[in-house]
Amino acid sequence: MPENPSGTATAHSSRAGPREWTGLVVLALPTILLGLDVTLLYLALPALSADLRPTGTQALWILDSYGLVIAGLLVTMGAIGDRLGRRRLLMIGTAAFGFVSIIAAFAPTAEILIAARALLGVAGATLMPSCLALITTMFTDARQRALAIGLWATTFALGMAAGPLVGGVLLESFWWGSAFLLALPIAALVLLTAPMLLPEYRAEGAGRVDLLSVALSLGAILPLVYAIKHASTHGFDIQTTVTLVASAVFTLAFVRRQRRLSDPMLDVALFTDRASGTALGVLLVGLVGVGGALYLVTQHLQLVEELSPLAAGVWMGPPALAMVVAAIGAPLLARRVRPGYVVAGTLVLSVLGYVLLTQVDGPGSIGLLVSGFALVYLGFGSVGALGSDLVVGTTPAHRAGSAAAMSETVQELGVAMGVAMLGSLTTLVYRDRMRATDGPGDASSAVRESLAGAMSTPGTPPPLLAQAKAAFTTGLNISAVVAGVAILALAVMAAVVLRHIPPAVESSGPAEGRPEGGA
Repeated sequence: MPENPSGTATAHSSRAGPREWTGLVVLALPTILLGLDVTLLYLALPALSADLRPTGTQALWILDSYGLVIAGLLVTMGAIGDRLGRRRLLMIGTAAFGFVSIIAAFAPTAEILIAARALLGVAGATLMPSCLALITTMFTDARQRALAIGLWATTFALGMAAGPLVGGVLLESFWWGSAFLLALPIAALVLLTAPMLLPEYRAEGAGRVDLLSVALSLGAILPLVYAIKHASTHGFDIQTTVTLVASAVFTLAFVRRQRRLSDPMLDVALFTDRASGTALGVLLVGLVGVGGALYLVTQHLQLVEELSPLAAGVWMGPPALAMVVAAIGAPLLARRVRPGYVVAGTLVLSVLGYVLLTQVDGPGSIGLLVSGFALVYLGFGSVGALGSDLVVGTTPAHRAGSAAAMSETVQELGVAMGVAMLGSLTTLVYRDRMRATDGPGDASSAVRESLAGAMSTPGTPPPLLAQAKAAFTTGLNISAVVAGVAILALAVMAAVVLRHIPPAVESSGPAEGRPEGGA
């Protein structure tokens, strides 16, 4: 990639060569790392719970504190990358991710692990927008860019596919913290190869990051996620109302400031563009369903079916393969079929997957559970690949970091909201069903708290465990109904609103030179 005297990559419209495609492999490494992190932690949760003994609420925070922090900081990190340099920020974040992974691996308490996961969110917030923005810089040809983003999204799927198998092997022989140490060799490889294969890019004439915009963006996102999590657990009370109002006030202030700044941290015109705005909505709601389903399915395999981590990892292979196929196939299909129809069609298949999950009936339903989740993942692979390209591909190159950050923000926010909403909904159903249970010693309170607590408490009577498993399964069924209805509405919206976007083969060219926010 040519660089100007200031060290900033110069945008061009030529086709990418061997260096760019090799650089894509480097960008795939931190993406694989994040994919591994997702599925490894879900599989490690039962072993982690037996060791650290977190409460049900702490267990959810261990899972989604990462997503909460990363969602709050992605926009900021995208803007910093445009100014500091996308490659430089990628390397800083990679080094930090590796260091904090060591802290997480040896965390002695649930509280320290939650804090480490939050710090991983800070580091992770630098990785995804940097990767996606660098792809936009390296691949300016529209068809090559769509394929590159699809392949890049596929590497996340590959990480999620490998995570259960690698994690299963690790957890068979080592303690749960070994799952975090996988970040170290990957981080080292990125730090060694990035300076040689990746271009540097800084937005020309960009000023300093506006600290007030940073504060307002955090004030908009963090209370929103907290309110959703709190409402799912405690209902719509005064605390929920206050945090939602605070989020709304900060959001309005943030938008108003971005419109007034000559060099805004986030181009809010993305939300007024029909294609970009709808794609962001599809990514957000779609990931809510996927994040929640992933959490519940992995817990069902290990707690209800009582599979070992390795066996659970093997069963997670077919859904991950479906996601890989969709992530590769969707961009290719979108060259001949309008992307809106491709997204809508795969989302309908996801709805069928949620329907299957509503029919899961306690132990002995592994085939039904895995088949349903495979269809859910199929939709995720398509939406992840095409949604990101619809957002980033319609944005000028100098705003690519902002667009990439927004795309990744809604995805991370979606996963965090999915775990919070569907996980908490399942917990509410579980606790309602188990409210009147009695058991010996500590078993009664543990059983009423969570299925993980019931399974890890010695002396819990088998009939009580069976009742707890049935209650958890009912929560899974109800959560699948809620997610399925939302995804069906999303499929209709994608088919209607995105129908005007032409297939990629008809695309008019690279994003550089297009009006900001234009389709």
